[in-house]
Amino acid sequence: MRNNNSTTIADHHLPSRRERLRTFMRLKSQRRMALLGTGVFAALSLALGAELLQDRTTPDIVKLGDGRASVEAMPVAELEGLELEPIPANLPVPQESAMGAGDASYYGDELAGNRTASGEVFDPQQLTAAHRTLPLGSEVRVTNPRNGESVVVRVNDRGPYHGNRVIDLSYAAAREIGLISSGTGRVNLALLVS
Repeated sequence: MRNNNSTTIADHHLPSRRERLRTFMRLKSQRRMALLGTGVFAALSLALGAELLQDRTTPDIVKLGDGRASVEAMPVAELEGLELEPIPANLPVPQESAMGAGDASYYGDELAGNRTASGEVFDPQQLTAAHRTLPLGSEVRVTNPRNGESVVVRVNDRGPYHGNRVIDLSYAAAREIGLISSGTGRVNLALLVS
């Protein structure tokens, strides 16, 4: 008479010492790789965090042309002695109508020379923008809430058509409010009404 339990136990194969050692070494190797990946991820996160922190504290340094003419070309102390023309009192002061906030991006040299929706040639060094619905020629104050910088742009094109972005700025406008290093950023919009 044959015992069915004994055949079942004999058919079940226990791993040998060598197989157990191989499995242990494979798990040890996988653990090392997981720890290494976690370390690399942590280092990259720290580097990115430091870069974002530095981006908040230091302004973008952008070389303008060949360096002979820029906003920074003359120290403020030299401007104190200059005679400025008085602003006529009868000039209308534009009123601002808040439009809310949203994400902005910018476009630069890759589209230079292309025709815009208004028919003019796109120049990334002009303070212009693309908006989906505002009338062409509208002026909009765009403010970066992270640093408080703002710029007035003229809408001369249609867009943006990427994601939830509300406005595409020219390179010059993005530079004015500090969006060059990040490429995109949250902005507040206000329509200027004369």
